[in-house]
This record gives sequence, structure tokens and C-alpha cells, in this order.
Amino acid sequence: MARRIWLPYPDLAAAEAALGPLPDGLVADCFLADGTWPASVAEVEFLVAPYMHPAPAVMARVDEMTSLRAVQLLSAGYDNFLPFLPDGVQLCNAAGVHDASTAELAVALALANTRHLDAYARNMVSGTWGNDFATSLADRHVLIIGYGRIGAAIERRLAGFEVASVTRVAGHARTGETPVHAIAELPSLLPAAEVVFVITPLTAATEGLIGEAELAALPDGALLVNVSRGKVVDTDALVAATASGRIRASLDVTDPEPLPSDHPLWRTPGVLISPHVGGQSSAFYPRMQRLVHDQLVRFAAGEPLANVVA
Repeated sequence: MARRIWLPYPDLAAAEAALGPLPDGLVADCFLADGTWPASVAEVEFLVAPYMHPAPAVMARVDEMTSLRAVQLLSAGYDNFLPFLPDGVQLCNAAGVHDASTAELAVALALANTRHLDAYARNMVSGTWGNDFATSLADRHVLIIGYGRIGAAIERRLAGFEVASVTRVAGHARTGETPVHAIAELPSLLPAAEVVFVITPLTAATEGLIGEAELAALPDGALLVNVSRGKVVDTDALVAATASGRIRASLDVTDPEPLPSDHPLWRTPGVLISPHVGGQSSAFYPRMQRLVHDQLVRFAAGEPLANVVA
């Protein structure tokens, strides 16, 4: 008997154009989380969630999905889906899909902020020749908090910028050719960190990880780049620290999100904000399509799925 899957495409022709023919033994319905639902709610076993759709919209009828075995996300982050995941259902994220795109944006946000490219772009509207003296990435000490695949991709992209050093932090210390410090060591590492990239997953342990004390520990002129989740950084503390002019921040994620139009971070000098677009580039589609195709092959063959996070 064929196994039912849901794919985030407008029709099956579009799905097969992107993913290739379905593996033997699978039949598909299309699901865009747009308020309409396939008739096969009770039959679906493998659901590929539409990219960047809120978890409540995707999982609104999960209680009726009595055959569900796995949910495949197209994002690296997965914390927002955990509250909706039934017992016995696997959750897979898109680890690897966003590495290149997110790392590229992280470095771009750092460069744009330190070299004042955002200010120069605003000056173009009035034709203002606002010459000033900016800060280079060269010779600066970099700290990467959340050293996984994307953290490593950020470090690779920094290799050509002649940074003074790169210090890596993860949940647990690791030794070897690429040593990684434990998160417990963060207080002793922050005072030397001139550029901090935050790319840790959002968990109970990392929510509010960067707060008033951590921001105060950074040296004057430091730059915080957050491309993880907004809640990893305490927003009130960040507003105060950046408003003082002591540190700068580049944010692809915020708390709350979307950031209200009247929020002070929009108008704080030294703060640069992009609207959670780390994964949204041309690099996304070929990597996403390969991942989903490979997962469908594994699912059809009864093999273990990749990227299981819950």
C-alpha cells in the first residue's frame, strides 16, 4: 500500500519538477498551509512543512493526523515546532541547507555595520558625501557562539579577512584540530571579543543567553551579530547597550518578530536590521531540493531519516 506524503508545492507537477519523480511506494498531496487542507489528513505519514510558515498554521490539524510519522522542516531552527509535535513523531530540520546563505549574510551584516554601509546608503537619498573613518574586520578578535555547521561556515568565510583570531563556543567543549570552548566559559571570553556572531539554537538553556551582564562584558566598540533567534539576546538589554553608543549590533532576528515599526532598535545609531532573511537566497533552493529528495528516498525505503532533532 502506498504511503502518503505532503509536499509544499502548488501542484504535483511543480513538486516533481523540483524534486524529481517520487520514489516508488509514495503518493503525494500538496500543502501550502494557506488555510486549505488536503483530504488525506488522517493518512499523511510524512509532512514537509512550507518554508517560513508559522508552526500553528502548519500543525493546526495535527490531532487529526493519526498516521503521521515525521515532519520535515525547511529551516535550521525548530524550536517553534516542538510544542506541536505529537509523541512518536520525528522532527527533522534542514541542517546544511542554510549554511552558505546564513553565513554569507552574517559576514555581510558585520561588514555593512563596521564599514558604515547602511549610513552611506541612507546618504544617497540626499546626495550627501558623508566621509568618515570606519572599522575593519582585519585584526579584530572574533567570537562565534554556537559553533555548529553554520558557525563553521562563518569561520570559513572570515578566512580572507585577516581577523586576528577566532574563538569558538558551543554547548560543550571539544578538543582537537578545531578546539571549541564550553558555553560556561563565555564570561571569561567576552571581554576580548570585538566581533561576536551568535548562531546558537534557541533552547531553554540559550534563551536570554546574551543579557545585560554579557553585553557589559564586551569591550567598547564591539559588534554583536545575531543570526540565530531573537530570544537568545535580551532585547531590553540590547536596546540599552546600543543606545549608549558603546557597542553596535547587526540583527537578522529580533524579539519580538516581526519587530514593531515603533521599536527603538529601528532608529538606534549603530544598529543594522535585516528581516530574518538568513536562509532566503538563491543558495536555498538547490540545497533544499536535494535534502527533501534524499529524505523521501530514505522514508520510502524504511531507512533512518537524516537531521532528526526530536
